[in-house]
Amino acid sequence: MYEGPVQDLIDEFGRLPGIGPKSAQRLVFHLLGVERVDIERFAHALLALEKVGFCTRCHNVAAGELCRICANPKRDPSAICVVEEARDVVALERTHEFNGLYHVLGGALSPLDGITPERLRVRELMERVTAVEPNGTYEVQEVILCTNPTVDGEATAAYLLRELQTLDRSDLAVSRIASGLPVGGDLEYADEVTLGRALAGRHSL
Repeated sequence: MYEGPVQDLIDEFGRLPGIGPKSAQRLVFHLLGVERVDIERFAHALLALEKVGFCTRCHNVAAGELCRICANPKRDPSAICVVEEARDVVALERTHEFNGLYHVLGGALSPLDGITPERLRVRELMERVTAVEPNGTYEVQEVILCTNPTVDGEATAAYLLRELQTLDRSDLAVSRIASGLPVGGDLEYADEVTLGRALAGRHSL
């Protein structure tokens, strides 16, 4: 045990996911050795989180009513990419391959953990897909299911596909991201599931 403020901060760091007691201790002792201005900048960044919320449209992290993506008039509103968490948006944006909007579910289906469709933002997605423009047309024309290639992610994608197919939207295109071998990977090290998906998702040259 250390002196009050030091131990208090170690305990707080220890509450963070992936941070054990040893890591928390190293972080605190690192902060003890930095300049006051660095401590103040760190504290200011933490306090600024109070101003951060979630986008009212896609539920991504946002500093205002809309996130920077939804507020960008250059984005294509006819395509929605559905992801599990806000951090997935960042990963996809780094590819520079998608210019549409996003929809953050807030997790993936996991009955064993009590995460049912009602716990996710499925209803909000359906509302966006069925929203009609003033001219009588649907704005959303494509939904890309971009949940993780895990058991829960696949179950979530399958559930969303069934829900989307129940809508009276024969014009709606629904797709699932491809999965397979990573660039630079070796076939001999790939597991059967990954290799099988790579074969199933092959394309013509």
